[in-house]
Amino acid sequence: MKKIIGTVLAAAMAFSMVGCAGGAKSDLPDNVICIGGIGPTTGPNAQYGTAVKNGAEIAVEEINAMGGELQFAFKFQDDEADNEKAVNAYNSLKDWAGDKPFLVVGATTSGCTIAVGAETYADGIFQITPSGTDQECVKYDNAFRTCFSDPSQGAISAQYIKENQLATKVGIIYDSSDTYSDGITRAFSDEAEKQQLEIVGKEAFTKDNKTDMKVQLQKLQSAGADLVFLPIYYSEASTILKQAAEIGYQPTFYGCDGMDGILNVENFDGSLAEGLMFLTPFITTSQDQKTQDFVKKYQEKYNDVPTQFAADAYDSVYAVYEACKQANATSDMSAQDLCEALKKAMTEISIEGLTGKSISWEESGEPNKTPLVAKIENGAYVLIEQ
Repeated sequence: MKKIIGTVLAAAMAFSMVGCAGGAKSDLPDNVICIGGIGPTTGPNAQYGTAVKNGAEIAVEEINAMGGELQFAFKFQDDEADNEKAVNAYNSLKDWAGDKPFLVVGATTSGCTIAVGAETYADGIFQITPSGTDQECVKYDNAFRTCFSDPSQGAISAQYIKENQLATKVGIIYDSSDTYSDGITRAFSDEAEKQQLEIVGKEAFTKDNKTDMKVQLQKLQSAGADLVFLPIYYSEASTILKQAAEIGYQPTFYGCDGMDGILNVENFDGSLAEGLMFLTPFITTSQDQKTQDFVKKYQEKYNDVPTQFAADAYDSVYAVYEACKQANATSDMSAQDLCEALKKAMTEISIEGLTGKSISWEESGEPNKTPLVAKIENGAYVLIEQ
């Protein structure tokens, strides 16, 4: 009989943090598998990591309520979206887990996921990232992801724009200093050529030069771009939308999953995002009962609206739950034995998630699920029927 996996909220636990995964004896309860979460909860990218943390915690609460002999202990560490701090967070979480079986749900951003991935591979620790989109995030066989990869987002976006005849001339504004943005841009450009989409301009900025985008916008405006592809995060996108309005440029704007959350940017006039389209695995206005229950629970618990980062984290925890059941995981396994068991089990499970129906995983670590396209209408995200 397969054991049912439950969870215990970190907030409900008073744990002494000693040892390392598979190392010194832990003061955690006997019947737990430890899940360490990593992402930015402070700094300019805090909304992403906070959403991941919150989404995982809700899954933790739900699974814990199911009961069962074996439970999950959960703890989240802030990495400020800094690679070195992400590795430090990982080591701290190993110390917390002690001799208990341990796995990682994280990191949140691609760079940090890659940095932590080198460590988890060396240690033989299972890792699943909710939102690390770069191809290198699943470089090793112990690493999986729940989100779409950069190449898939870029290719799907180009196909969608062509199939739906959204533009005759396309411009791109991207962050050349960011692996997420650069990776999507390259895949989009390659697929656009195959689809015979005309790209009339490709304008870059960097993390050190992202407050004034008017030059980039004016170049695309002069080139006649009637759609501007924005494979960037919503904070930078809000600047672009504001400055486009200031120069009277009104193309269609189209982004990817990093755009989710733009309506929540502080001091941003949401009306400037009207008509913005973006690829996403999750939309809060879906009439799906599972989604509505999650949104309600999230709003009640955190007084905020969940983004796809929260939904992907929620699905990641449930994927681990199902994989542990499939593998007959036990709390007396080593972290390394758990990793080996989960690598196989992940390719054998399927979950009904918030971010897709019947989500399954390949040995490569990539998920199988269908993306959605959302559009902002009347200040709200609306699913475009496909």
